[in-house]
Amino acid sequence: MRVVPIRYTADVAASRRFYLALGLAEGARSRPGTWVELPAAEGMLALHSAKDVAPGTCELAFETDEPLEDVAERLRRAGFEPGPVLDESHGRSVRVRDPDGVWVQVNALDRDLYT
Repeated sequence: MRVVPIRYTADVAASRRFYLALGLAEGARSRPGTWVELPAAEGMLALHSAKDVAPGTCELAFETDEPLEDVAERLRRAGFEPGPVLDESHGRSVRVRDPDGVWVQVNALDRDLYT
C-alpha cells in the first residue's frame, strides 16, 4: 500500500510549480487541470482544486493493489465500518472514518480510466 496525501489548493498550477521546484517529479494530471500527481521516491503528493474545501486542507488516501473488498472486510473485523466500494472515474475506492472521525480513502486505481 502506498500513502498518497491529497493537498487541496486554490491554484493547482502554482502549487505544482512549487512542489516540482521542491524536487517532486511530474506525474499524471487531469485534462481540465483540476488535479495533478507529483510522484516522490516513496509515495506521491496529489494536488486537487479546492473548490469544495478550504485551500490548505489535506486528506489522507492510500493506493493498493489488494482487492478493496478484502480491505473493507479487514476493517470490519477490526471494528471499523467502511462505506461501500465505489466505481469512480479513476478506478474503485472505499472510504472509512479513522478513530478521530477523519475520512480516509483507499483507492484501487485504473490509470487507463483517468489519464
